[in-house]
Amino acid sequence: MSFANSLGRVLKENIYADRDFPPFNRVSMDGIAISHRVFEEGQRVYKVEGIQAAGSEQMTLSNTQNCIEVMTGAVLPENANVVIPYEQTVIENGIAKVSITEVSHFKNIHKKGKDKMQGDLIISKNTLISSAEIGILATVGKSTVKVAKNPKVMIVSTGDELVEVNQTPKDFQIRRSNVHTLVSLLKRKGIESKTTHITDNKEILKQKIKGFLEDYDVLLFSGAVSKGKFDFVPEVLEELGVEKLFHKVAQRPGKPFWFGGIATSVLSEQDVKNREKNNTIVFAFPGNPISTFINCLAYFYPWYQKSVGLKLNEVTAILSEDVIFKPNLTYFLHVKLSYKFGHLIATPIRGNGSGDLASLIDADAFIQLPNDQDEFKKGEVFPILSYRSF
Repeated sequence: MSFANSLGRVLKENIYADRDFPPFNRVSMDGIAISHRVFEEGQRVYKVEGIQAAGSEQMTLSNTQNCIEVMTGAVLPENANVVIPYEQTVIENGIAKVSITEVSHFKNIHKKGKDKMQGDLIISKNTLISSAEIGILATVGKSTVKVAKNPKVMIVSTGDELVEVNQTPKDFQIRRSNVHTLVSLLKRKGIESKTTHITDNKEILKQKIKGFLEDYDVLLFSGAVSKGKFDFVPEVLEELGVEKLFHKVAQRPGKPFWFGGIATSVLSEQDVKNREKNNTIVFAFPGNPISTFINCLAYFYPWYQKSVGLKLNEVTAILSEDVIFKPNLTYFLHVKLSYKFGHLIATPIRGNGSGDLASLIDADAFIQLPNDQDEFKKGEVFPILSYRSF
């Protein structure tokens, strides 16, 4: 991939310095370059021999009693080892007078190889490429880089109650929003995805899913995974040879979550070869919008990060007030985030259940409260799943 297009991708090779950094003794201030020895001997007036511009070949200070004007980024002239800024000099008629009485050896000079030596490791494999890495890749001449392959993802909504965003729903219908939420959550990770909608018809559902299992690395479903009469997704997946790894999680919201993958034992040998050893992974989320949202953050995000080699970094926050939650379930609670004295504070936001999509607007994250207690005290620290930048 072109380095310029690699922002947000995961690097899959080590990047080494192709030469010393900086590659020469680099002038770091506009001024004059002189000999430190001559300055220490008391000389404060210097004849200007010439000007060393940035990007020009190295000049030589032919007489160490003299000086050369130098520009920021230029090569330090030969026989010079101190740069005195223009602000500390007066230059008239080719003569520079220095106003300071002390200066250290190699002052205002960025020494060759001080940052990195040729061959040094600069960026490690499995680093998420940010703007900082883009600059380094350009500096070392890596015009193309190896990055982790992003999964090919299809997001599927189900249900006869859903209509398109640009349609006016009837009294018993709602607009199709969950898939667009998922698309945007995946974009945060740099993953492009496609979407489709399938009605509550088992045969049509089975036909469509069969094709998706052949063409996509990951399927994300929203809806039809609970115990309703038209919740066909788990049954269809099983019939198509998708192995259920688990169905239902002891949490609120999002309990009916289904997770699995295509079982290679039901595929022909040629099908397995065609899949290039990458089995389709299936995340089937409950249809309530908050459930879909949380389960994407809590399960898809970690799966994706692990699949591309990124470390999972837990972020925690301090609970701002007491919370009581009696059911023996992990509880994902809406919170508003803020900083106080350098600590991340989570203030609970009360919503109206897993169907209250609007409650997300007032919050920034979910705080994950464990199922081994039912009283959570102000000042306690718990993991958070944030969907805003902090």
